[in-house]
Amino acid sequence: MKNPLLLFLLLAVTLPASAQDTSAAGIFKARVINAQTDQPLESVHVINLNQVVGTITDRQGEFAIRAAVNDTLYFSYLGFKSQKIRVTNDMFKFEDTDIALTELAYALEEVIVQPYQLTGYLEIDVKNLPINTAYQYSISGLPVSYESGSKSPSAVTKVLGAIMNPADLLRNLFGRHPRQMRKLRQIKEDDRIRDLLASKFDRETLTELLQLQKVDIEDILTNCNYSSSFIRTANDLQILDALSSCYEEYKVLNRQK
Repeated sequence: MKNPLLLFLLLAVTLPASAQDTSAAGIFKARVINAQTDQPLESVHVINLNQVVGTITDRQGEFAIRAAVNDTLYFSYLGFKSQKIRVTNDMFKFEDTDIALTELAYALEEVIVQPYQLTGYLEIDVKNLPINTAYQYSISGLPVSYESGSKSPSAVTKVLGAIMNPADLLRNLFGRHPRQMRKLRQIKEDDRIRDLLASKFDRETLTELLQLQKVDIEDILTNCNYSSSFIRTANDLQILDALSSCYEEYKVLNRQK
């Protein structure tokens, strides 16, 4: 060997770099516990917000998820405060990482329950139940229908105007958040995330995934002519599907311009 010192220096530089690359990305493993009792938590939803993949913890509170250094993991569990953590190099090196979730403290107030006055006759009882009075309009050539507040010629005009007007808020919002909106398709392909969203009504997880404010989500759906009752009562998965439909229509119309 003509220059052993040079070979030693090359090895000293290459080996640490290779080790760092190995630990920087891969499968991240950890355990989720109750911060108060240190007991493992089963069925906690874990979502990688950067790579848009999800999983749940097992009986020992353990989980494994695809992640890279600096990815953000989002933890959600009923009755516990949701939490976000940033994945670090040390977390990959040491596989005994514990993620502690804190229980929520609810102050319950007196609730007066007023049941429906049911008679036992289906024909009568159905009329006493609240219904969604927002009408839907189907437009030839478009795969989805649109909601509007009332059944009138002006309502149809409102629907058409919101779809065809290139300067409306829908176009502005989608154009302002193109990267977040592209996540819609990724989210819909992950069954774990879809299952979590189907059980949620607070928009918290959805806003974290899309990095949008709740008010932006409401503005998008309003300008897609979804009724206020739908926006208020739909679960997060239904809101996701509605946003996806709006976005697909936006892309079609944007290409036509």
